[in-house]
Amino acid sequence: MEKRSYAFHASSKDLKLIFLFVFCSFNTSLQCQERVINHYSTKPPSSPSSSSTTPEFKSRLQSVMLSIVFGIITGLICAILFACLVKCFIGYLNKTPILRGPVIFSPKIAPKTLQSALANENELLGSSPSGKYYRTVLDNGLTVAVKRLEPIENGSPETRSKSVKRHIQQELEMAASLRHRNLMSLRAYVRESDRFFLVYDHVSTGSLDDAMNRVRENQLQLNWEVRLRIAVGITKALQYLHFTCNPRILHCNLKPTNVMLDAEFEPRLTDLRLAKLMPGLDGASLGYVAPECLQNCRYTEKSDSFSFGVILGVLLTGRDPMDPFFDGAATGGSLGRWLRHLQQEGEAREALDRSILGEEVEEDEMLMAVRIAVACLSDLPADRPSSDELVSMLTQLHSF
Repeated sequence: MEKRSYAFHASSKDLKLIFLFVFCSFNTSLQCQERVINHYSTKPPSSPSSSSTTPEFKSRLQSVMLSIVFGIITGLICAILFACLVKCFIGYLNKTPILRGPVIFSPKIAPKTLQSALANENELLGSSPSGKYYRTVLDNGLTVAVKRLEPIENGSPETRSKSVKRHIQQELEMAASLRHRNLMSLRAYVRESDRFFLVYDHVSTGSLDDAMNRVRENQLQLNWEVRLRIAVGITKALQYLHFTCNPRILHCNLKPTNVMLDAEFEPRLTDLRLAKLMPGLDGASLGYVAPECLQNCRYTEKSDSFSFGVILGVLLTGRDPMDPFFDGAATGGSLGRWLRHLQQEGEAREALDRSILGEEVEEDEMLMAVRIAVACLSDLPADRPSSDELVSMLTQLHSF
């Protein structure tokens, strides 16, 4: 904001200087014209030959006027060129520099300590086509999670590479400024050559994807109350991004691997907008991408609603959207279409995860949640609820 404010004041000063310069030039030209006219008009005729001086007077007057007009035009051109130079210089000053070494946003992390920790062998937590996740313990005992992004570009021109790196840096600084209980705070980042290392708080529970995999393997039990709390937390984070932030922020890559769970299973979203900055979406997220994003790369807040609908469907059914089960389903190979088909047939209960079926009241809530998921998974963005509406829908489920 300070840089933008500085640029605005600087440009205002430039306009004032240009206006003052033109006004002075115009005023001076008027005074010169008035003096010339007065000089020739007040000169008394001394002889009958004064009539012969009239053409000479007109010729001199025209010369003076042309000189004045030429001077004004020259002054305007010089002023415009000067203003353009000042604008370019201010733009260069406001240009975000590409920073090297650690960029720290948390007072608990020292740059040298972080660099030393990254240089050592760290515990691998997981990997995806976009990068790898590590668990790292700093010298002061603080445990952090580090995501190493794979090379940003391969074989692209140097100028374009710098532009992409600068854009990524701006996005990371924006992400570090966000504050919400359901968002994972970016504590620091390190740029080395063509890679970025993102540093987050470490959560022992892992991601929602890890938790659901353990549920499928009967290593973890997640009742409906916990799953509903996870869904509500995700929508509150989206509501903050879509309606509180100015300008609004789209996640662009919402999926279980980007939903971290703390010790109380409270969700915290991570990797905001990274999918828009990387060369392409990784294959693991394809089941969560809205149709309009795949067709014409149009991404809106309703696209985030679609991705949430898939996550809600996963929480309700316990199934992975890329499960081969959907390829053989009569509905056409999609979690959303399968849920829509069962709802239309009045068999939505068949979609629910057997491990969360229990009391009749909870089943009513889950069946209503199926309807919400189906609405989110509509092919038309206009038919999907906004994140603001989703928060209201999900928090009121207990009243049904």
